[in-house]
Amino acid sequence: MINYSFWKRLIDIILSLVFSVIFLPVWFIVPILILIDSPGSVIYRHRRVGKDNKEFYMYKFRTMVANAEEILFKKDKKLLEKFKKGDWKLENDPRITKLGRLIRNLTIDEFPQIYNVLKGDMSIVGPRAYVKREIEDQTRKYPKTKKLMEDILKVRPGITGPWQTSGRNEIPFVKRAIMDSEYARNYTFWQDFGIMFKTPKAMITKW
Repeated sequence: MINYSFWKRLIDIILSLVFSVIFLPVWFIVPILILIDSPGSVIYRHRRVGKDNKEFYMYKFRTMVANAEEILFKKDKKLLEKFKKGDWKLENDPRITKLGRLIRNLTIDEFPQIYNVLKGDMSIVGPRAYVKREIEDQTRKYPKTKKLMEDILKVRPGITGPWQTSGRNEIPFVKRAIMDSEYARNYTFWQDFGIMFKTPKAMITKW
């Protein structure tokens, strides 16, 4: 009998192709708006840690100024300190553009991750895709999460998942790691279906 991981991958490919067609206007309109709004590339790629601890580039529509990483990690020490104190999150991040804030509120910035799903880096549903520096920093800060991260990195990260549909930035790192670990150890078709069903509501309630 074929286990669910096979069907999960097949569902990922089918849904990615369907979503690519359904949201075809987004692929044309959003890049033009980004170019008009601020200089820089349309697509932002960021290194994340995926299944089996392998790093990959995760793709998003750019929602920040072009040199956002340099500002955070090299130019603005106060902002970096605030970022780390907030468990690698920033409230009212000054690097986000006006259009970027709108795109994030609509969760449109995540759409290019469909390409990551087709490549096999990600799944439609899964744990959050963590940053290597974030894992290193946060597991030092919260040692009990090291074991949780081992579970999390056994599966593909997802565009949506338990964290994304349960409060997102309001959830502290430890609770997020617990949620993602529980998902990684026990995911099922019906759980994935439930998360996908809740995702549109989670997108709307960000407003």
